[in-house]
Amino acid sequence: MTEANQKVLESLDKNREAALKRLIEVLEIPSISTDPAHNPDCQKAAEWCAKSLAGAGFEASVRPTEGQPMVVGHYRSDNASVPHVLFYGHYDVQPADPLEEWDSPPFEPRLARDGANGDVLVGRGTSDDKGQFMTFIEACRAWMSVNGSLPVSVSVLIEGEEESGSPSLAPFLDANANELKADLALVCDTGQWDATSPAITTMLRGLAFAEIVVTGPSRDLHSGMYGGPAQNPIRVLASILGELHDSNGRVQIPGFYDDIVSPAPEQIEQWKALGVDETAWLAAIGLERMAGESDHGLLEQLWSRPTAEINGIIGGYTGPGTKTVIPSKASAKLTFRLVPGQVPEKIIKGFKAFVGERLPAGCTVDYLGTGGSPAVGFDVTAPAFRAAAQALEEEWGKAPVLMGCGGSIPIVESFQTKLGMDSLLVGFALDDDRIHAPNEKYNLASFHKGARSWARILEKLAAL
Repeated sequence: MTEANQKVLESLDKNREAALKRLIEVLEIPSISTDPAHNPDCQKAAEWCAKSLAGAGFEASVRPTEGQPMVVGHYRSDNASVPHVLFYGHYDVQPADPLEEWDSPPFEPRLARDGANGDVLVGRGTSDDKGQFMTFIEACRAWMSVNGSLPVSVSVLIEGEEESGSPSLAPFLDANANELKADLALVCDTGQWDATSPAITTMLRGLAFAEIVVTGPSRDLHSGMYGGPAQNPIRVLASILGELHDSNGRVQIPGFYDDIVSPAPEQIEQWKALGVDETAWLAAIGLERMAGESDHGLLEQLWSRPTAEINGIIGGYTGPGTKTVIPSKASAKLTFRLVPGQVPEKIIKGFKAFVGERLPAGCTVDYLGTGGSPAVGFDVTAPAFRAAAQALEEEWGKAPVLMGCGGSIPIVESFQTKLGMDSLLVGFALDDDRIHAPNEKYNLASFHKGARSWARILEKLAAL
């Protein structure tokens, strides 16, 4: 570690209270993007972020969109040979409902003592994502205050609609591609392995989705007068969906697994060495046995295997009491979590063929709202990954876990396809941070060591 970086880390230690105060300021803004009543709050949060970036040495501005505004900042190094990185975060938050389940007002962040985590900050957005992106801004602020410059060129993109589907993001990237393109994207909207172990997320599952509507009779029918000979769409749909998986948890859509790019055997061995207790994991959610592919372990199923899930099913009368009806229609919503190699359009096409082969005569099927995005995987031997891993090990005293993520972060795929950039996914959230739920929290240790980690990562990247 250079003397310059040592001074940056000392500055971060010395100014912990000031950094926490700045975080609390932005947490107090109820920037709920999905609720139009909070549009002024989203504007206020965007302006706060731009001001914070300017205070950290960036040229920053608020950019209008058709929805919530974007925040863009730039710092251009005088050294043309150093990398240029684009950091991404989001200032919008989930609604706080149900309010009655919060121990304190969600937008009045408070310090608390957590038996498992020590000192924590409780409030909406602490972990997702204000506490996360502020680790990076604080690292940049410390570099600038100590050295008058950053070790690499940095652009920052902070959006305001991540929690409401990011409708403005794709057109914004298209319109500003030349300005935002960099050598590498840095994304903080991920987590640690545990409270004392850092992680780099190296793969994200993709997503395909569809709503299926089966229609039988031309109208709802009296089940006494028509029951028996009349086709019941609920029974038809339930039968089709019941055949999606075999007894070992494998998806039965032909060709579903054909294009999968499996992780290297060494990667799977590393996951096994993490020692995850599958029984305890299941017990924590009230279950006893895994329902996925029986020949793959828990982490493999979560990170590197595709799934087909029925997220909701509707048909007939669902009100109180009894109504003896055979419905005209029944519908279901499905999502398919995808892994590298799978193409969303091909998966949806295969699902439609699977349904068509099982649809009885006299019934019709429609598909609503189909779409998706592919999985993303990264080369963990790439120089940027090695540099980040070394920086994290120096800060935390142990090598980071190279982990997968069962969910999807569409922006990462957009960076790859629209801007031609790989992403480095480093975050400091924990599984028990209760994101999207009442009493969301962020560990103060994660906030402080996260900033120190980014300070180290920036220096390591500069040496590439």
